This record gives sequence, C-alpha cells and structure tokens, in this order.
Amino acid sequence: MSLTESRLPAGALPVRVTAQTLLHKKRNGEPITAITAADYPTARLVDEAGIDLILVGDSLAMATLGQTNTLSITMDEMLHHARAVARGASQAFLVGDMPYGSYQVSETEAVGNALRFIREAGMAAVKLEGAHPALTARLTAAEIQVVGHLGLTPQSVHRMGGYKVQARTLDAVEALLEDALALEHAGAVALVLEGIPREVAERITRHLEIPTIGIGAGPGCDGQILVFHDAFNLTFTPGAKFVRRFADAAALFREGLAEFRESVTTRTFPADAESYHLPAEVAAALEPLVKV
Repeated sequence: MSLTESRLPAGALPVRVTAQTLLHKKRNGEPITAITAADYPTARLVDEAGIDLILVGDSLAMATLGQTNTLSITMDEMLHHARAVARGASQAFLVGDMPYGSYQVSETEAVGNALRFIREAGMAAVKLEGAHPALTARLTAAEIQVVGHLGLTPQSVHRMGGYKVQARTLDAVEALLEDALALEHAGAVALVLEGIPREVAERITRHLEIPTIGIGAGPGCDGQILVFHDAFNLTFTPGAKFVRRFADAAALFREGLAEFRESVTTRTFPADAESYHLPAEVAAALEPLVKV
C-alpha cells in the first residue's frame, strides 16, 4: 500500500503524491518508487501500480522514438509526451525532463520552458541535468519545483566520452557531493543519481536532507528509477548493468502478433461472434439482391 493510500478513509478518492510526500518517505526510511512513462497507456499502468514518481524522461528519444541519444529531442516533442502522461496519471508525482538546449542558453529562456511543463503539460516539477544551482534557485523562486540529476548525465555524453560510470576518484567524489549540496541549498526537491559507485551514492544520500533517487547508483539511495522500456524488454538492445528486466513484454507482444497474423491469414479472425449482423428482416430483404 502506498503512503497516500494508507491515509485515505474508505471510499475516498486517491490523492496526489507531492514533493512533501517524498520527503516524508525519506525521513521515515520508506523507499521511493519511480519509473519513466512516455504516453497515456504506460502512465495509466504505472499510476495504477502505485508508483510514487513518474518521469517523462528525455530517454524517450531513444526508447520511444528510436533516436541514438537524447540530444535531438525538442521541447515541443517533450511537451507532447508530457501531456499524454498527465492524462493517464492521477496520483504520481509528475516530473518533466528539460531537454538539451532548453535551459543552457539563458536563465530567462529556461524559466519560460520550465513554465510550459507546468502550465501546458500538467507536470509538478522539472528535472535538470548537471550542477545548476543558480538556475535551480531561479526556478524555485518562480514556484517551479526542480529535481536535480548528477553523475552520469546523458546530455553530456560527448563531454564524458560515452556513457561511463562517474565519480571514481576522490576528487570527483568530493566535487559531486559539493554539487549535490549546492542543488539542495538552491531549493531542489529531489536528486537523481545516475551511474556512480554505490558508496558515493550512499555518502551523498546520508548528507542530503532531500530524497535521492538512484539509477545505476546502488541500493543506498532513498528510491530507485528505471526507464519503462528497459524494465520490460522493449528497448531491443542489451541493457546496462544496472537494468533488471521485471517482465518480458516484447515476448508477449511477439506471441500475440504471431497469433493475430495466423488468425487473419487462416480467416479465423474475425469470427461470426466478432461480427455485426443486420436485423433478420433486413437481411431477408437483401437476400434476393445477393443472389442476383
């Protein structure tokens, strides 16, 4: 049972998970669940499962749109998917991923783009990759909740020379902790930690008052997130070390598609029970016409 459900009287409507809900869970040692969604049906499924946080991640560029990285997806594309997710989720805390180029040019443009996620797409917060404490403070002052993202940041794939584990030296560990604390002090409500050693994630989690949500950062974070398509074998590529496949949706779809093809080619679909019929008197009146 989720935290929100446990507080509801019988017959009450579900209430929305908020940043305060996540903070309460951290303080009480309750793990936070998070996963990405990119459309209405996946958002419905995730929300109905009682997942605390749904991220409309720019990873959908690769997982949903077939692109080679996350860099080319646009604000308009992200908003399109965010709107669909918002229609499907009535309980989860919704976070929109600020795409590459939407917040790097100027703070004014970044605030405008972040506002679009809130006003136009129904998100409760936005996520920023990298150490941007000044921008985080500016967004927070504009009543826009910010989720930070440190460690392996896919929008920095070229600078990092690929998708590599980060913070593997003492200096890098200290720098990452300083960035995490700076984001917290700037007003971030949560922090995603990706692709870092578990000891580093545990250290950061202990130092922060806000929740940490790990992906490839070990079990010591306050919560865990995966890309929906990775978790259910819909990416068609070998997963990263940290990906666990919790079900094989690809196998289920392949089996169903093969059965559909077989049923159509053998003319067993649609069956008579799956077809509409005229009223008997109309069918009788048509019968002479058919014979002619």
